[in-house]
Amino acid sequence: MAQKFFIVFFILSFTVTAQVGGDGTYQFLNLVNNPRMAALGGKVLTNYDYDPIQAIWNPASINPAMDNQLSLNYTNYIGDVNYGTAAYAYLWDRRTQVLHAGVTYVNYGKFDGYDEFGTPTNSFSGNEVALSFGHARNIAFTNFHVGVNVKLISSKLEQYSSLGGAVDIGLMYVYEDWDLNITGVARNIGSQFTPYHEQYEPLPFELLFGISQTLENIPIRWHLTLENMQQWDVSFSNPAREQTDLEGNVTEEKSNVFTNALRHTIFGIELFPESGFNIRLGYNFRRGEELRILEKRAFAGLSAGFSIKLNKLRLSYSYAQYSTAASSSFFGLNIDLQ
Repeated sequence: MAQKFFIVFFILSFTVTAQVGGDGTYQFLNLVNNPRMAALGGKVLTNYDYDPIQAIWNPASINPAMDNQLSLNYTNYIGDVNYGTAAYAYLWDRRTQVLHAGVTYVNYGKFDGYDEFGTPTNSFSGNEVALSFGHARNIAFTNFHVGVNVKLISSKLEQYSSLGGAVDIGLMYVYEDWDLNITGVARNIGSQFTPYHEQYEPLPFELLFGISQTLENIPIRWHLTLENMQQWDVSFSNPAREQTDLEGNVTEEKSNVFTNALRHTIFGIELFPESGFNIRLGYNFRRGEELRILEKRAFAGLSAGFSIKLNKLRLSYSYAQYSTAASSSFFGLNIDLQ
């Protein structure tokens, strides 16, 4: 049975056109949606515990510990962009197991409008929202869990609007004896139902793998994520890093096999992961490489955060550095409604 799910998972993953960066529409679907994920470098997939917000990224993580848990998150992003997420899970019964619902909303703020001649017109705004409904099942007599999210997506940018739908498929292996989780997720498999104008655009499909484990006798859990695995070469030549010799010959920045492999890698650690207070640190190699400044240490790619539990509430905060001119703060609240 497990082999059949592996085959279906990989067929779906590799038959979808690869998209990286701004090649697809509805890019907000890939925004880091909570402080825990942000602090660990982003796109962490392997948390299999109480927090229902994880299931928006990996439906295979839906489990009974999420029953009657509500997660609310807000991000003060770059510029005037703000976005938030909410998730809730409910244990229906032992047969149906857990049902999950989530919402992601982004507001791009106000923009000054101009016509083709540069004459000021009315100001406008933009916003996008995605509703998701998910469910996961344990594959009988195994440690594998398979989950699916179905998403309805709405986007409005100035006078243009679009409606779309997508599916996420996740497969997770949970080995409790070693406190080891291994997972693979294919996200944003879908299309636009109605385009902004006439041309249909692809969704930002992404294939990810993750692994995490708590060290024996040491209160540290490490997380390793491999992002954008649907496309090997995610590097690009940065014009600001071109070198010119005395004869005027220009040498472009080049990426080798090792540096390109690192650009797929995100690494994070949690200190005291099971306690009421924990500290989280992470590094995103692709973000650090693409946003670093040669002449100045900007700490691009680094992120850190903490969480504290107060009775039935858990408060979380994280800070992510993008460059000397850009950073983001992430705020989260998990409420136990039992």
